[in-house]
Amino acid sequence: MSVVCRSFNPVSVKILTGATLLRCPWFVPLRNKFTKSRIPQEIFEKRSIEHEKYGGDPDQPHKLHIVTRVKSAMRRPYWEKKMVKDLGLEKAHVPVIHKNTPSVNNQLKFIKHLVRIQPLKTPHGMPAEEDMADTYINSKGELIVRHLLRPIDPKAIES
Repeated sequence: MSVVCRSFNPVSVKILTGATLLRCPWFVPLRNKFTKSRIPQEIFEKRSIEHEKYGGDPDQPHKLHIVTRVKSAMRRPYWEKKMVKDLGLEKAHVPVIHKNTPSVNNQLKFIKHLVRIQPLKTPHGMPAEEDMADTYINSKGELIVRHLLRPIDPKAIES
């Protein structure tokens, strides 16, 4: 596809027909301004410094995120509102747990200015399935299991 100059003269008509290819001297394609060569190289390097800064381990990443919406999605583009709704973050300051997968991280990348993301820490290990009803998340992002007392078998009391 050829480029159209501002004035139509016989040379530019030839450009439109494709007879000869003549470039306008003032035309600079936008694609050349934002190529990888203009972007600093440190952006493409691994950011192991940030792992130390935020307390993460790049060799063993956390399995679950605690995502909390801290800003409103009003006056934001429709795709950000859709991602907020898809991730279940309609109410503000209500934590939602998501898996640390590339698809979820891709969505979180687009709304990172609206949410707070914390790793879900399990200081006592992952709870069993029957203990999931007795768990809660504290303000530090730790999953705590509330161990309730269970009744003892009557046979153990008799003997």
